[in-house]
Amino acid sequence: MTTVSFDLEGERIVGFRVRGHSGYAEAGEDIVCAAVSSAVNLVEATVNQVLGLAASVKVRDAFVSFRLPGGLSETDEATCQNLLAGLMVYLSDLHQEYPSFVEVEADDPAEIEDAEE
Repeated sequence: MTTVSFDLEGERIVGFRVRGHSGYAEAGEDIVCAAVSSAVNLVEATVNQVLGLAASVKVRDAFVSFRLPGGLSETDEATCQNLLAGLMVYLSDLHQEYPSFVEVEADDPAEIEDAEE
């Protein structure tokens, strides 16, 4: 199962972590994995390459973490919050369609550092 954990500070989404393989189908045939990967890549590319904001991204086997940088302008902050909220809605909808293969949760910020080590 793929688990997506959104990291919140109050109402603000500061990042997310994606762990595990969905297991829906074999590699190269897994539409659930492809849907999650594509959505995550779109958000990362928009924030880092289009907006040029230098969000922290870590990628390891079956793990991706993304964290917004601090000190964003009001406009960049609003844009990033809309992107991350859209990602959360999209992945939650994907969970509704494939509940055995995708889980979406929100985490306490104190747990973020433990999960990344």
